Amino acid sequence: MISIPWLSPDNYEFPDPAHALDNPEGLLAVGGDLSPERILAAYYRGIFPWFNPGDPILWWSPSPRTVVFPDQLHISKSLHKTLRKGIYRVTFDNCFRTVMTACAAPRAYADGTWISDDIIAGYCALHERGFAHSVEVWRGAELVGGLYGIALGQIFFGESMFSRADNASKVGFAHLVRQLRAWDFQLIDCQVANDHLFSLGAVEIPREEFQRMLINFTDKPGANSLIWSNMTVAAWE
Repeated sequence: MISIPWLSPDNYEFPDPAHALDNPEGLLAVGGDLSPERILAAYYRGIFPWFNPGDPILWWSPSPRTVVFPDQLHISKSLHKTLRKGIYRVTFDNCFRTVMTACAAPRAYADGTWISDDIIAGYCALHERGFAHSVEVWRGAELVGGLYGIALGQIFFGESMFSRADNASKVGFAHLVRQLRAWDFQLIDCQVANDHLFSLGAVEIPREEFQRMLINFTDKPGANSLIWSNMTVAAWE
């Protein structure tokens, strides 16, 4: 029988990610809390929470890891046309909680959401401390897409995205990647694979390689949180 360790309530230590279950999802630990300190301790080690409401908190370290290298973003012809038309306006950190709530809303292809009230509270606390950021996609005054994640040094950890209009989330992601590249970010973590991410240039790398990049780049100077705040992104050229 495989034993998954329970986290101590007295500290923020995690097991070595190499001890995660030997499957693509990589379950590593159970329990703990969603305090900003614990979430940050997890992300610095490449670990993230993901669990269904009513279940204990589950912590994961997948292998392979799905990532996007900023200089390898793939823009399809249709997406490029949408970007050039300027149908949408893109901002950063304009309404973080609203973006999270939209990401948590019911979707036609899913029965529920893992983005619980506790998850929203934990990440909003990180946003207030300058670690978590949102991307908003607007059509006029209407919020039609967006995404959120955590920035540590020169790595952005993407969490979730939503779209209420054609290509809205892809437009937000493309603008984010372009800006992160300008800020010398080295990697965007997408956690686990899906076709949507692969269409944007995502690739899979071994956990060991991902861990090396964490060591090399999470402590490097990144974008100051004030730069993100209420930033309107330049039009696509």
